[in-house]
Amino acid sequence: MAVVVGILVVIVLFALIALGLSVRVLREYERGVIFRLGRLIATKGPGLILLIPLIDRMVKVDLRTVTLNVPPQEVITRDNVPCRVNAVAYFRVVDQNRAVVEVENYLVATSQIAQTALRSVLGKAELDQLLADRERLNEDLQKIIDESTEPWGVKVTAVEIKDVEIPDQMQRAMARQAEAERERRAKIINSEGEFQAAQKLTDAADIISTNPASLQLRYLQTLLEIGSNQNTTVVFPLPMDVLEPFIGRSDHNAGGSKAKPRPPAPPRGGEPVPGVEGSGLPPEDDPDPVVPPADEATPAPGGGARPAPGGGARPAPGVTPPEDDAPADTDLPPSRS
Repeated sequence: MAVVVGILVVIVLFALIALGLSVRVLREYERGVIFRLGRLIATKGPGLILLIPLIDRMVKVDLRTVTLNVPPQEVITRDNVPCRVNAVAYFRVVDQNRAVVEVENYLVATSQIAQTALRSVLGKAELDQLLADRERLNEDLQKIIDESTEPWGVKVTAVEIKDVEIPDQMQRAMARQAEAERERRAKIINSEGEFQAAQKLTDAADIISTNPASLQLRYLQTLLEIGSNQNTTVVFPLPMDVLEPFIGRSDHNAGGSKAKPRPPAPPRGGEPVPGVEGSGLPPEDDPDPVVPPADEATPAPGGGARPAPGGGARPAPGVTPPEDDAPADTDLPPSRS
């Protein structure tokens, strides 16, 4: 009797062990790939799954999106700038059978293909594109990695470049470039502002010039603005047109260099000139007649000129006398003319 009880106990234990090995529970995001004697028979899940002990084997596959951190990669850009770039990739399994049968470990395989594609794509781009045109680079990376993982039943949904590390010397050069660009923009904006202000001032001057009263009103308004503040000193601008007659008179009386010259007397004698006072009057007598020198020739009686001492006629003042004919030099060669 004791032997029979022992056998029954052993059978119950084996039954419990077999039941534990044959029953599986899968979550909603999990699927089970069933292999029977090494052959793929079906994909089951989620929920309760019964397996044949020691005959069936099940491989779990997670269907959730996996976040893969791509390690930093040493990249040399197209313009020969070394940098370190890391990225992140998002993918999920869409075909459980191929994810288990076609590749040994789809997680490791996807990570390796992401690192290779990252170096390949970024090596074809320049540093400015890497910093400013990341969206296009992300799309290229996603397409390349997705095409490589499609036979494995893995769908890559997105790839994003996280950080780009460049050398300190290159960072300083980029900072100087950005500063120069900012200064150029500031100068252009300042020049445009000066140009617009000059245009507005020209328009205002044209408007004010049509009516002198507006200039006086603007002058009074300026004085009002100066007097509105609590200042101890008031600048009172005085137009130079008002002071010019007084300055000219004082300089003239003092005989300074700024004295105005006396206008020339109008011509006398002859026909009157319109608009000129004093023209047409008889000429005035010269109070101091000019007496010719004693050695000058005086008219001789009968209309001839008195000969000057020395036998020759004295030339008129300001006339150069002709030279005497000198005898020709016989030693000189004859002229060819």
